[in-house]
Amino acid sequence: MASAAQALPSTGKAALPVNQRGLLTVGIMGATIIQILDTTIANVALPHMQTSLGGTVETITWVLTSYIVASAVAIPLTGWLASRVGSRQLFLIAVGGFILASMLCGIATNLTEMVLFRMFQGVCGAFIAPLAQTAILDINPPEKQGSAMSIWGMCIMVGPILGPIVGGFLTENYDWRWCFYVNLPIGAITFAILWFLLPGRPPQKRPFDAFGFAMMALALA
Repeated sequence: MASAAQALPSTGKAALPVNQRGLLTVGIMGATIIQILDTTIANVALPHMQTSLGGTVETITWVLTSYIVASAVAIPLTGWLASRVGSRQLFLIAVGGFILASMLCGIATNLTEMVLFRMFQGVCGAFIAPLAQTAILDINPPEKQGSAMSIWGMCIMVGPILGPIVGGFLTENYDWRWCFYVNLPIGAITFAILWFLLPGRPPQKRPFDAFGFAMMALALA
């Protein structure tokens, strides 16, 4: 009994303690919001994109499909990549890449460029949600993890609802490109918070099932 009790993890302490948990939580939620927002924010702007990018009614939908497919293919890589490069490093790379992809989507001049940039954005965005969830659990003690995950879950629910509203407002009052540019200021603040406050786990070597991943990616695509 004594040995079993000693094997149990201690309660009351976070796996990765931080000094400014509240501010870091804001940064993690900011990253989650821009990623979830971009799954639906471009929906209402498709007719405007079709005219600017020279697409048709059928081909312009790839602006949405490419993002979703790229995210679905990349998500299973998150755990392996996080163990190889470290969770902190991968989170920063994902957020930085997402910001860059958002800028590229905003300056796209044709449909081919837009689809490629959206795929890049989808790959980066795929890592954000699972890493954000892991970070929320790591920085909170066990007794507060339930409340923290509830707050984080609100971002997941609110993001898809706000997407069409924000996208419609930006498209009608400014330009469809602002559906992507809006990520830049939010992303920059989020990236700065994560850079200074986000803790991380050390990298570990894990095997990679290349054949299994290739078959899954092929089936999803």
